[in-house]
Amino acid sequence: GDRSERGPVKRGRRTTISGEAAGTRAERGGAAETRNRQAQEEKRRESPARKHKHDNHASTDRLRCHTLQESLLSSDSGYSNYRGILNWCVVMLVLTNARLFLENLIKYGILVDPIQVISLFLKDPYSWPALCLIIVSIVFIMAALYTERRLSVGTISESTGTFLHCINLTVILCFPAATVLTLTSVTPVGGVLALSVYTILFLKLYSYRDVNKWCRETRQAKARTLSRSHSCPSVHRANGNTGHTRVSYPGNLTHRDMFYFLFAPTLCYELNFPRSPRIRKRFLLRRLFEMLFLIQLMVGLIQQWMVPTIQNSMKPFQNMDFSRMVERLLKLAVPNHLIWLIFFYWFFHSCMNFVAELLQFGDREFYRDWWNSETVPYFWSNWNIPVHKWCLRHFYKPMMMRGVNKLAAQIAVFFLSAFFHEYLVSVPLKMFRLWAFLGMMSQIPLAYFVGRFLRGNYGNAAVWMSLIIGQPVAILMYVHDYYVLNSAGASQSDTV
Repeated sequence: GDRSERGPVKRGRRTTISGEAAGTRAERGGAAETRNRQAQEEKRRESPARKHKHDNHASTDRLRCHTLQESLLSSDSGYSNYRGILNWCVVMLVLTNARLFLENLIKYGILVDPIQVISLFLKDPYSWPALCLIIVSIVFIMAALYTERRLSVGTISESTGTFLHCINLTVILCFPAATVLTLTSVTPVGGVLALSVYTILFLKLYSYRDVNKWCRETRQAKARTLSRSHSCPSVHRANGNTGHTRVSYPGNLTHRDMFYFLFAPTLCYELNFPRSPRIRKRFLLRRLFEMLFLIQLMVGLIQQWMVPTIQNSMKPFQNMDFSRMVERLLKLAVPNHLIWLIFFYWFFHSCMNFVAELLQFGDREFYRDWWNSETVPYFWSNWNIPVHKWCLRHFYKPMMMRGVNKLAAQIAVFFLSAFFHEYLVSVPLKMFRLWAFLGMMSQIPLAYFVGRFLRGNYGNAAVWMSLIIGQPVAILMYVHDYYVLNSAGASQSDTV
């Protein structure tokens, strides 16, 4: 009885539950259909408006073709990709100079003569005065080294050592100049080469003396504060294996260390130079090829392009025809500037990297981006980094430490540079016109003017103008004066 009663009850309940679920689903389905139906009706009602709005936007986009923007050549546009214009300038420069070179060939023929180059260095093939003068410089090198060795062991006093160094450095500047002025067998090119070597030697030995003096002062300061001095290893250890062992004073006072510094492409001495891990043979061969090719190119351009123009400009200089003089100087400024650029790459990139790679010298920053100079001081501090570092370390900063104001120290640096420019030009030519000196000193007012009134691209253009028609013109005036004086002397001798 219980089973018969329970059975129908269960079935009834199941039926009731399933019926409720079905009803719920039906209600939900009906609600979804209702919502879909309403959405479709709304879409049908709103679609014409939306379609009309979309059509309006499309028609507006077709009618609109302008936006708020600046021209590409305007500084406010932010555009900086002028590679095509740069390529155009290069092509125009090549075509213009090609025309001038072709005109020169048609007018003068081929003037390049490699045998004539030898006569620029030697008057007598059995007499090599410039080379002998360079070989004699080893005497001054040994004098500086042995003076430092005596100072390191206390055999001589600091004042005596300073006096000996001053005598040695003074003779380094005076002895080659007197020899070049006295000997008639020294050619101007040979004299420039010899005096350049002695000038580099003067700057290097000055730095050598300063750094060793600083090391002695540091060692004496440590000796006063410590119970015993922690000086450096012996000379034998300093000269170990490949020279990469770190050296301390006075272990650096060796022949090997001295000659490494003399041949290294730097003017500032250090006890431990940064060294590269190995010699890259491909890099070395590329630099060697550039050296050989560019030196031939410079000699060819000088013989083919500059010499005829210089010879044709003698008459305007003799007659003091000012307009013709200016025209000739401007005509010579272009090839002179081109040769100067080639010389910069040949010397500061090819030659110095070649020597640095051979000696595994690690610091290869021989120049910076001087071509982007917007001020004159930026150019002079970035186009020749070895000289800039020397002036900053051994001349400018010591003056500032002694209380000299910044402007006076900067003028003193320009004065020193002007002296050496005049020294390297006037002495080999055996005539003193002070054009190089005045050209360097004129950089001071030019630097003030450019820094005060010109900015950005205008300042950069002013720097380029000073390079093209400034100092190169002063050098060319020496060359003109030299040719004028020699041609006048030759004509007088012929008349006699």
